[in-house]
Amino acid sequence: MANIYSINSVGDSIIQYLRNAYPQELREAYPCDFRVVSSGELVDDSEDFGTALTLYLYRVIINEHVRNVPSNHMPGDSKISLAVDLHLMLSIWADSSAAEHTICAWAMRELHQNPILDVSSLTEVGGWSAHDVVNIIPAELSNEDLMRIWDAIAPYYRLSLSYIARVVRIDADESAAGLPVVATRYNYKEKEEPDD
Repeated sequence: MANIYSINSVGDSIIQYLRNAYPQELREAYPCDFRVVSSGELVDDSEDFGTALTLYLYRVIINEHVRNVPSNHMPGDSKISLAVDLHLMLSIWADSSAAEHTICAWAMRELHQNPILDVSSLTEVGGWSAHDVVNIIPAELSNEDLMRIWDAIAPYYRLSLSYIARVVRIDADESAAGLPVVATRYNYKEKEEPDD
């Protein structure tokens, strides 16, 4: 059962995967930091990322295709999970074009070859179950939308890629098994016949 921490868990899981998959030859040639960043960190223009790959969540929308589908985790469970899509921007921060382009190509290839996050690759904080699967797909972000994002934050434009993490289900909190039991007692006795 995915919980309210699942959105954060997806970002952490992607970064953890990329950090662990970064090959030794690239670690030596282009040491790189992998991190999830917030809007506040990007607005702070004094932040020095060095050589880094950052993941920024810039939009969350309700998935229009499965928003009214009941949870399939438990048979007979009629609760409807909140199904959302996460719009993510991967940005490469580097001082050289070789580092920037190489890290970009490597990250794109990794997400192309491994586009599915399941319970084995998602961090535990999200409360994932064996049925939970998140797909990471490339997204088309227009130049205008991309520039609007970068205009809204302090750092200058960096090479960026957009992806969608689809479908993240946030399940309802577990409630008691049923409504409280109300006990009622009925007494009966036979009706007496009136004396005539």
